[in-house]
Amino acid sequence: MKNLFNNEPYTEITNRINNRSSETQHQWGKMNVAQMLAHCKEAFKVPLSEVKMPRLFIGLLIGWAFKKKLYNGEPWKKNLPTAPDFIIKDERDFEKEKQELVDMINRFHNAGPEKIGLYPHPMFGTLTPEQWGQSMYKHLDHHLMQFGV
Repeated sequence: MKNLFNNEPYTEITNRINNRSSETQHQWGKMNVAQMLAHCKEAFKVPLSEVKMPRLFIGLLIGWAFKKKLYNGEPWKKNLPTAPDFIIKDERDFEKEKQELVDMINRFHNAGPEKIGLYPHPMFGTLTPEQWGQSMYKHLDHHLMQFGV
């Protein structure tokens, strides 16, 4: 499984993002490309957070059952449910969202495994640095495939 801490997957992902335009159309789902970039930014706030986020009750109950799907080698299914905080419905500025997402990916990659994911994931609990790197790559890859890249 590719890991966002490794240089090759990091470069691949940032190139795929930078090769998108505001006209890129989704192949499934409801988000436009700017909303997808904003959604991915929200996901990066979790491992980059310097503040412990509360565990979700549903995560305590069933998060463990889905945890391995975050970072295993199997692709995610289309149209999976998402956390309400990660749903983006308003219109967004494509260029701004793209630049801010790339900046967050850079922060994640440059911080390295030692400084990422200091606290448990609100839904899935404690992740190793390797699992953080793999899951963040997999999330980006899933949404880039959603938009044909």
